[in-house]
Amino acid sequence: MKFLPSQIAFFMQSRSAQRNMRFLFRFVLLLVAVITLYSVLFHVIMNYEGRDYSWATGFYWTLTVMSTLGFGDITFLSDTGKLFTLVVLLSGIIFLLVMLPFTFIQFFYAPWLEAQTRLRAPRELPAETRDHVIIVGGDATTLGLGRDLAQYAHPYVLLCADAQTALDLQDQGFSVAVGDYDDPETYRRLRVGQAAMVVALDGDVRNTNVAFTAREASPDIPVVCGADQDEAVDILTMAGSTHVFKFSSMLGQGLARRTLAGHMRTGVVGRFDDLVVAEAPVMRTGLVGRSLRDSDLRKVTGVNVVGVWERGRFQLPRPNVPLEASTVLVLAGTRRQMDAFDHYIGGHGVNDAPDGARESGEPVNAGGAGETPAAPVSAAPVLILGGGRVGLAAARQFARTGIDYRIVEKNPRRVHDDVHTITGSAADLDVLERAGIREAPAVLVTTHDDDLNIYLTIYCRRLRPDIQIISRATLDRNIGILHKAGADLVMSHGSLVSNTVINLLNPGKVLMLSEGLNIFRAPVAVGLAGRTLQDSGIRDETGCSVVALRGPDGLSVNPDPGLLLRACDELILIGDSEAERRFLERYPDEGECEEA
Repeated sequence: MKFLPSQIAFFMQSRSAQRNMRFLFRFVLLLVAVITLYSVLFHVIMNYEGRDYSWATGFYWTLTVMSTLGFGDITFLSDTGKLFTLVVLLSGIIFLLVMLPFTFIQFFYAPWLEAQTRLRAPRELPAETRDHVIIVGGDATTLGLGRDLAQYAHPYVLLCADAQTALDLQDQGFSVAVGDYDDPETYRRLRVGQAAMVVALDGDVRNTNVAFTAREASPDIPVVCGADQDEAVDILTMAGSTHVFKFSSMLGQGLARRTLAGHMRTGVVGRFDDLVVAEAPVMRTGLVGRSLRDSDLRKVTGVNVVGVWERGRFQLPRPNVPLEASTVLVLAGTRRQMDAFDHYIGGHGVNDAPDGARESGEPVNAGGAGETPAAPVSAAPVLILGGGRVGLAAARQFARTGIDYRIVEKNPRRVHDDVHTITGSAADLDVLERAGIREAPAVLVTTHDDDLNIYLTIYCRRLRPDIQIISRATLDRNIGILHKAGADLVMSHGSLVSNTVINLLNPGKVLMLSEGLNIFRAPVAVGLAGRTLQDSGIRDETGCSVVALRGPDGLSVNPDPGLLLRACDELILIGDSEAERRFLERYPDEGECEEA
């Protein structure tokens, strides 16, 4: 009950609540007038019958008859009185038993419950809140970003315009707040001046309003916006956005760079100081069927295989287990070592990602590894199923690298290039054969519908068991399903957005390469000082791999296993989220630096 005054005050501030209260008040006045009129007529008819009652008795009789209680202690004897009783009874049913409850619920109780609901939804963050991320948007990508930020212990808040939506998300475990995205006061209540970042993931027009409004509330807050159209990039920048990312284009470019076509065999997925991390598919290389120990890649090229992807699951490398065509190697080394690896397996240079993709940790790869040159790549065009923003971005990437392609698009209005576009359904065998499914080295499934992507992946895998299938996933939960359906590689739009934001939040500290795979720094703990890398047991105990060591002489990439660790050294490790957690628990930072 201690919140009752605040609830009443909040309720009465609403214009609709005030209007409803006026209507309810007028109805009550009408009801009182009817009851008073019936009481007066009661006395008139009773006097006509020669009886006399008090005014209290008149109101008592009127209410008992209108409410259908009808105790029967006071009744009329004349027909006129009985007809009047019927009128009072029927009007009582209408006014008291039908209209009054409906009016009360409709104009008072329901708005009251809604006001209570709005009051329960948080509209302001505590004054001590800081270093949080304010997220504006309402799709699955937005919710995925919230879950990923929570996983990495970053405080955040989802800004919702609707109180009921906010409460539903709050019940699901999300941190939410209610407010208007175009009101500077909303951002001030969310402590935007103490926040780490504002992220807008809605449409271009709304993102522009969010950036402009947030910048008005806090001139220095970093604002990250997604952009759908090319022309929106400049507008969002002028509105105050610090970073603008065309995530659909980045996704399409990433899908294209993963394709086994052309000459590029490795793809850079991230950089950490002088350390380069790349991915290389084993498909169509001399490594298929061979083990890492037999290939001796580190001795020949200098790169270190720090992990492998198997159908979307990251695993530590197993030296004696033969590699499969579906395996993707995760490599760490210098740029020169990557070039040596690429040349060793028959490529002509590292397929690097643009700056924006490197900042976001976007998974980018194409190619594989092997002691012998890779098998020649077919000159047939690559198939792109879907001519939306992602598909067109992949096509532009192919055009820049000189790779032939064919887009299969069902909607004729999206067809802008008759030479490279086949109009028709990708589920039609005749359409796919006209596009070249029988000879294509790879197919990219780029539609925004995960159900359709799964369907097309299964279909293409049945038509061509040997083709490389790269698919887009809109929802992260469908990544595993697409792998099971036959996709060799899957890129998630939600993971791409999360990677971008998390890497911007931790510049130089943590680099999120792909979903759940991170590079991070850690000082040499007391329990590791004086031991060699080989004897430390870091990989066996935690699942992390040491990819570089920073000491007084600078950064040593892929350090020698016999190198002695010192307390003042800094380790750079790679591992999934669970491995990182185990390492930090096993070797916490004591905050000391003593010469060993």
